[in-house]
Order: sequence, then structure tokens, then C-alpha cells
Amino acid sequence: MKVTGLSPFVLVCMVLGFVFLYAPIVMLIVFSFNASRLVTVWAGFSTKWYGELLHDDQVLGAAYLSFRIAFMNGILSVIIGTMAAFALVRFGRFWGRSIMIQSISSRLVLPDVILGLSILLLFVSSRSLIGWPEQRGVLTILISHVTFSSAYVAIVVQSRLAGLDRTYEEAAFDLGAPPFTVFRTITLPLIAPSLIAGFLLAFILSFDDLVIASFASGPSATTLPMVIFSKVRLGISPEVNALATIIVVMVAIGVVFAGRLLQQQDTDRKKG
Repeated sequence: MKVTGLSPFVLVCMVLGFVFLYAPIVMLIVFSFNASRLVTVWAGFSTKWYGELLHDDQVLGAAYLSFRIAFMNGILSVIIGTMAAFALVRFGRFWGRSIMIQSISSRLVLPDVILGLSILLLFVSSRSLIGWPEQRGVLTILISHVTFSSAYVAIVVQSRLAGLDRTYEEAAFDLGAPPFTVFRTITLPLIAPSLIAGFLLAFILSFDDLVIASFASGPSATTLPMVIFSKVRLGISPEVNALATIIVVMVAIGVVFAGRLLQQQDTDRKKG
């Protein structure tokens, strides 16, 4: 296949960029099928590490816990972030609007270690004052993840609402539709792509988080990144490569599905 419209320099830069981004992932996938326990020495093709991974209760339990937290975080972050976006876009200027914007923006630039430490101090102070939480676990991790994930969702939904054509909503109001019906039948479908994008972003941020979860978790809750980090500190295990390969495949499937869904919605909107 001949590539046209690209100079050799641009083509070389593009190839180097793709190699830089995806070569580590490809190597990880290849070595997940390595028969040797030494991940840097190829000893033949084997799928035994996937079998051992399926019998590792610690990893499977941590993966299930991380999935639950990430899923609940995605839902709560979409709800809170969407409410914040509507307040910023649809209610004009109100008292505290600038503080709200700054608090949302600060979540995007604040280092994870600072945010995690502040959340830990909050939980410790809350326990000494009102006796809650008795111990840190799933709920404290979920609260911690929602505090920063909702800010990302608010930015995504806000950009969509700011560029939304409101003539459809105004026409529905003129025809006598109540506000909730307008939101459910017109506004919600129009901002659905941003809601899906926000949910996926919040899900990945929560599933991938290590620093904040380390501060907010306790002995009763260990997420998957925490388990992987503890394993890697003792030496890279082929089971970790197998687990990472499964996650890469799942994420790729999710991205392709979301992309096809958004593309289909754009096509239907243009036809309509």
C-alpha cells in the first residue's frame, strides 16, 4: 500500500512515534507467552502463565475489587460531573462560580501524592471527630476516586454543553414539554457521547490508580495496581505480563466498541 501526501521525514517521524508508543506493549504481550519464568529470556511459546493466573486468588480478587470500584466510580463521577457541568453552563454567573471552576481545575493539576495525603488526613480527622470511617476500605477508595474523576467528567460534559445547539430544547419547551421530559428525550441523547467518554475516562482513571488508593485503602481492600506493584517490587513475574495482556485486550475491545457506537450516533444524527 503506497502512502501518498507524506514526506519521508513525516513518515519516519510517524513510524518512530508508533514504535515508541506501542513497542513496549507488544513486547509485554509477546513475553506473556514465554515458557520461562525469566521474562527477559525467551524459552519457547507457552500459555501456562494464563492458567496459573486463573488460579491466583489474590490477583483475581484484587481485579474484581478494582473493577467494582472503577464501575461505581464511573457512574457516580458521571452524575456529579454532569451536575457540575450544567451548573457552570446553564445557570450563568452565580455566587461561588469562580471558586467552583478553580476547584474543578485544581483536581486536574494537583499531584496524586498531595491529593492522596490530603484525603488520608481528612479520613483520619473525620474518624477522630465523628468516629467515621471505622477503617479504610472500599468506600474510602471510592470516595477518593470520585473526588478527582468527577472533575474530568465535568470538563468533558461542559465542553459538550457549551457547543450544544439549544434550538431543539427551546422548540420542545414551546410545545409544552416539561423540563424533565426535555432533558430525557432531547438533552440527554445529545450529550450521550460526552457521558460515555466521561464514564470511560473515570473508569480507567480509577482502575489504573495506585497512589491515591494506597493512601485511602486499608488492610481489607487491596486494588489490582497495588497487588501488581507489590509483585513487581519482588521481581517481574510472567503472571503480571499475562494479566496486563488481558487488560490490554479488554481495553482495546472497549475502545473499539465505544468508537463504533459514537460513529453510529454521528451517522444517525447527520441522516436525521
